[in-house]
Amino acid sequence: MTQHPMLSGDRFRLGTFSTNCSSGMTPTKVPERWVNSWDNNLKLAQMLDEAGIDFMLPIARWIGYGGETDFHGGVLETMTWAAGLLAATKNIAVFATIHTAANHPVVVAKQMATIDQIGHGRAGLNIVAGWNKPEYEALGLTLPDDHETRYGYAQEWFDLIRKLWTSDEHFDWDGKYFKAAKVKGDPKPMRGTVPIINAAGSPQGREFATDNANFLFTPAIDLDRSKAEILELKAQAKAKGRDVKVLTFSHVICRPTEAEAKAYADYTAVQNADTDAVDNLVRLQFAHAHSFPHDLLAQIKHLFALGHGGFPLIGTPDQVADGILKLHATGFAGTTLSFVDYIEEFPYFRDNVLPKLAAAGIR
Repeated sequence: MTQHPMLSGDRFRLGTFSTNCSSGMTPTKVPERWVNSWDNNLKLAQMLDEAGIDFMLPIARWIGYGGETDFHGGVLETMTWAAGLLAATKNIAVFATIHTAANHPVVVAKQMATIDQIGHGRAGLNIVAGWNKPEYEALGLTLPDDHETRYGYAQEWFDLIRKLWTSDEHFDWDGKYFKAAKVKGDPKPMRGTVPIINAAGSPQGREFATDNANFLFTPAIDLDRSKAEILELKAQAKAKGRDVKVLTFSHVICRPTEAEAKAYADYTAVQNADTDAVDNLVRLQFAHAHSFPHDLLAQIKHLFALGHGGFPLIGTPDQVADGILKLHATGFAGTTLSFVDYIEEFPYFRDNVLPKLAAAGIR
């Protein structure tokens, strides 16, 4: 069997992020903001597939961030979303984003094996160990204050899934967090496992990611900082005999002129920002997560209004391609892309930026 599309070749990987969520990655009030309907996701997935984009990554949310638009108040559930998209595409990898606390590992192991069959070996799993306290409360759960407990739980959760994917016999599980009697994983993923993504900022999270993930997902706020961070993460993984690639996320506003792109960024993220949603988003990220560097708050706040904190790729096709080449030179193995309206804006990116990346030799 061929390698998984996310694990084969050494091109700079490109994906999309958060198309299953209302407004995508942009907490803006503009009327053309992303509508996360199934039909829009399906149309986009087939467009991305034909263009050779590598993957689609969803966000799992249970309550929105409020504000006038209730940013991320509407969300397509990620496992069923991934199943549908895998059935309707040919080459693109599709990830399901799963919260360890809200989903039993024996169930997830079977769900992942099922969607991997649907996609003929193109499924992936994005593991979330938990950070968003109001969502835990919405589900009647308690978010542990310390990262050790969150990641201890996540580790046992994934250990049980891995055992289900590797054991041919029925077995009992008697762990600290999970008990299971006479369980067996049948079916298993087509290659015995699927690629794992994990976004981690805390030291405990980075231990978890370098122990378990194929891809660590982290923001690119300051590329000098990112360069050192990537070298450190890769060394941490290598010391464990593992190769972990680092992905980031970007927000694209690509127009024929720089002035047009900057004007649209101002229109969406300054004049029409959903400021209450942005404030709630930033407050929650800084209260319970360590994904973003806390010393860059002012810069981060604008980036959250623009594209949920993603690396800004704003300008002409040449400028956007240069920005992606900078991410590649920094050491990132790939980036997700978000647009205010993915379906309307992706074709211009496809036709004008992708050929430049191919010419530069990274695609």
